[in-house]
This record gives sequence, C-alpha cells and structure tokens, in this order.
Amino acid sequence: MPEEKKMLFSQDALRKLLWPLIIEQFLAIAMGMADTVMAASCGEAVVSGISLVDSICVLLIGLFTAMASGGAVVAAQYMGHGDKEMVGRASNQLFIAVGGVALLFMTIALIWNRGLLALLYGNVEADVMSAARIYFYIVAVSFPFLGIYNGGAALFRAVGDSKVSMKVSLVANLVNVVGNAILIYGVGIGAAGAALSTLFSRVLSAVLIVVLLKKSDKIIMSNHWRLDTKILGKILYIGVPNGLENSIFQIGKLLTTSLIAGFGMAATTANAVTGSIASFQQIPANAIGVAMITVIGQCIGAGETEQALYYLKKMMKVAYACMILLGIPMIIFARPICGIYHLSPETMKITVFLLCYSCVCCMLVHPLSFAQSNALRAAGDVRFTMIVAIASMWLCRVGMAYILGQGLGLGVIGVWIAMTMDWVVRAFLFTNRIRTGKWLKYKDRLVK
Repeated sequence: MPEEKKMLFSQDALRKLLWPLIIEQFLAIAMGMADTVMAASCGEAVVSGISLVDSICVLLIGLFTAMASGGAVVAAQYMGHGDKEMVGRASNQLFIAVGGVALLFMTIALIWNRGLLALLYGNVEADVMSAARIYFYIVAVSFPFLGIYNGGAALFRAVGDSKVSMKVSLVANLVNVVGNAILIYGVGIGAAGAALSTLFSRVLSAVLIVVLLKKSDKIIMSNHWRLDTKILGKILYIGVPNGLENSIFQIGKLLTTSLIAGFGMAATTANAVTGSIASFQQIPANAIGVAMITVIGQCIGAGETEQALYYLKKMMKVAYACMILLGIPMIIFARPICGIYHLSPETMKITVFLLCYSCVCCMLVHPLSFAQSNALRAAGDVRFTMIVAIASMWLCRVGMAYILGQGLGLGVIGVWIAMTMDWVVRAFLFTNRIRTGKWLKYKDRLVK
C-alpha cells in the first residue's frame, strides 16, 4: 500500500476494534455454557424444554440479527463516505427494520405458542412440552429488546466502536447468570426462572445500548422516525439475503443433527461435545468476520477499493494465525480436554478424533469460508454469498452427509467430512470472487 495514501485504519484502531469483539464472542459462548449448567439443576424435562425452544429462537433471532447486519453495512459505508447525517438516518431505519421484524416474531410466538410447539415437537413428553411452553411465552417477550440491542450494537461496531457492545454484553450476561442463580436455585421456579432471567438481561441490554447511543458523538440519530423507503430498501437489500441464508443454514444444521441422532448416543454426544469445544477455536476468526463489516464497509464507502483489499488480506492473515495458535494446543491436549466431560470410552474415542479433525479443518479453510464472506457482504455483494451458501449447504453439508454418513456407513465422521466439503466449496468460490474483482461491482449501490 503506498505510504503517501492515508490509511483509514491504523494498527491501533484495528486492535481496538478486534479485541472487544473477541471478548464478546467468548462471553457469549462461556455464558451460554453456564446457562446450560445452571438449568440442568431443574431436571431433564426443563433442560429438554429449554433446548427445544432455543432451537426455534436461534432461527427467529437470526432473521432480525441479519437486519442489524444490513444496517451495519449501510452505516459503515456512509461513515466511510464521511456523511454523518446519513449514518444517523440509516440508524433510525435500522431500528424500524429490526424492531418491526422482532415485534412480528414476538406476536407470532405469543399467539401460536402451543400450535408451533405441537407442530414441531408434538411427540415429546408432557412435562417437557409444559416447560417449553412456559419458557417460550416469556422469552418471546424479550425479542423486541434483543432486536434493539442487536441494532445498537451493530451501529457501534459499524463506526468502529466495538468496546461499547462488549461492555453491555458483559453486564447483561452477568445479570443473566445472577438472575438464574436467584430464580432457579433460590426461588426454584425452573423454566420460568431461566426465561425471566433471559428477559431481564435483554431488557437491560436494550436500555443500556439506547442510553449510550444518545450519548454518542459518532452516531447522531435523527429525531424524525418516519419511514425512509430508500434507506430502508438498502438495509433490506443486505438484510433479507443474509437472513434467508442464516435461516436455511440453521435448518440444514437441524437436519444433520437429526441424522446424527440416528447413529446412536455415542455419536450424538461426541458431535455435541466436539461442537462445543471447537467453537472456542473459532472465536477470533468469527470476531474478525464481524470486524470485516466495519473495516471493508468504511473502505468501500470512502471509495478506497485498494485499501479494502489490503485490509481483507491483512485480517485474513490474523484469522489464520489465531486458528493455528489455538488449534495446535487443542490437538495436542485433545484427550485431556475431552476428559472434562467424563465420556464413555467409545464416545471419548470418537470425540477426540472429531476434535482433532475439526482443528485441522479450521486451520485450513474456516476463515476463507466464513470470515471472508463478510467482506463480500460489506461491499454489497450479498446475492452471490447467499446463493453460494445455500447451494453448498444443501449439496454438500446436507446431501453428502446423508450419502457419506448413512449411505456409506461412515456415521458421524461422514457428516463432519460433508461439513468440510461445504467449507471447501465456499472457500474456493469466495476466494475466486475476490480474485476476479467481481465482488466490487456493487460498491456504489449503497452510498448513492
């Protein structure tokens, strides 16, 4: 990169953007595990009921989180363009989009609570269904608050201030854990206690993010909340394909999980444990993927396509370095790490193999498959990423999982090989898209 050209992000600015995102990702995983452990004291029926509802919530929440990402891309490009007024107007439209979707899902969940659960899980035991209904009713009320938080957090990240969402996330997660301790262990209200704790923490995170937005000098939100179809259309242009992609991805995961369940308890447990452990290796790369929206988005908005490519390569190198630094120790200490879960000898053997296999695959292709795709989205190349992700999901992750896992009898290992094939296809097509420069053909669509 020529020295005379002013760089949009210094080394220090990148560090300040990335570290809070890494910590926030770690908090989300660690607190999620703490949540599960605390809920386990309520009995298997409550844990199962919560797990069933969480599968639905992941799908629904992914949709309005995608809207937040769409708003973040638009805001980042306007920020790079130096147009703070448009950043503020985009912020308002982001909250209208996210809030509208969240309210819609809350209404559906409250009105059709029993019907949805009966349709999806009609054959579960009565006590499991009872816990699921209670949990679903209360958690559904938190959707708008979670939408507000996601929207605000996305805006702060878009302007390069990721420390705000990290701090709010830390406070909210601590409140959730304390709330669980009081309502589950102290009051003893089981599923309702877990749900109320989640609701309280999400209300708090929404309130905190709104207060901090009002105090921010980087995001000057407009006082007029009328619909701006032009800006809203730009947000939906990014958000809808992203939301569709996320939803289909979750459906694919549910199908492969269902397939693995048919391979027996050892395979099911090994898959769950490996996924839980492997998620820690992926934290830095996932955080870099989130940071791509800010960095690449601002570069595109400023018309600095050379810098966009420069930062993309730089951040991908960091992602790979993190994968290797975390992956090698996890391979070396795979057996002691898996030993924490007190697995049977058969399950331990499968889990250790899957963990080592996952670590190697992550070190080879994971950043190219996932972190890199956010660079394309930040440049407005959302339809290509959506088509590739959906096609690869169904042909490789799902289709090949059934062929290798069930047809050829490779079991859970076959499913993980199919997942790797999905990663490889994504990595190849996204890398080629960037190499040819076609990812930049939409660069003027959002800021004009």
